[in-house]
Amino acid sequence: MKKLRLIVTTSILITITMMYLYGCKTPQAITDKSGATLWGENCQRCHNLPPATMYNDDQWKSIVTHMQVRSNITKEEATKIMEFLQASN
Repeated sequence: MKKLRLIVTTSILITITMMYLYGCKTPQAITDKSGATLWGENCQRCHNLPPATMYNDDQWKSIVTHMQVRSNITKEEATKIMEFLQASN
């Protein structure tokens, strides 16, 4: 019984470590995309894209932060999208 408990505990720790080290990396295909590309690919699924000049920097920050959670995009993707939108207004 003790051996089984040790094996299970060790397996869980190894799994958690592997997930932490390798499971949270942003895929290279996403890392290579520009903010404009990510904006078009992610936001256009649900919205007609407004002109980037429609909102100021603070408004875009709020919008992108809110939509990051709703659209399930990574922080890196949201940052690229926000930088693109803020540079365009």
